Amino acid sequence: MEIRPATTVAEVTAAEHLFDHPVRPEWAERFLTAAGHHLFLAYEDGEPTPVGFVSGVETIHPDKGTEMFLYELAVAEPYRRGGIGRALVRRLAALGRERGCYGMWVLVDTGNDIALAAYRSAGGKDDGTCTVVTWDFT
Repeated sequence: MEIRPATTVAEVTAAEHLFDHPVRPEWAERFLTAAGHHLFLAYEDGEPTPVGFVSGVETIHPDKGTEMFLYELAVAEPYRRGGIGRALVRRLAALGRERGCYGMWVLVDTGNDIALAAYRSAGGKDDGTCTVVTWDFT
């Protein structure tokens, strides 16, 4: 397996099957060029298209410093439970350390056992203290 940062809209578009919705080129370009936004793609030996991705965004606050927000993780179904998700999370965590982040966090839907297993196997701990409050601006 090879993990490398996405640097072009074409690379992101090639991973469209892993995203929740179709990739919009203008949004992909904005993401790739925005400071503190990161997207890693995983390729399995011999596969021309990505089999997984992780995205993260550095967040900074005046009294806390910078932390990495793990925005999304996806692995194509035939490749799940083989360590790709764990490797992607660890790669994003390593980048966070390299960039001086004091930690990393992610929100996980209740009952998403596959994601929880990947995060725990990559060293993450569920502190059980979060409730998600959302606003819909659409």
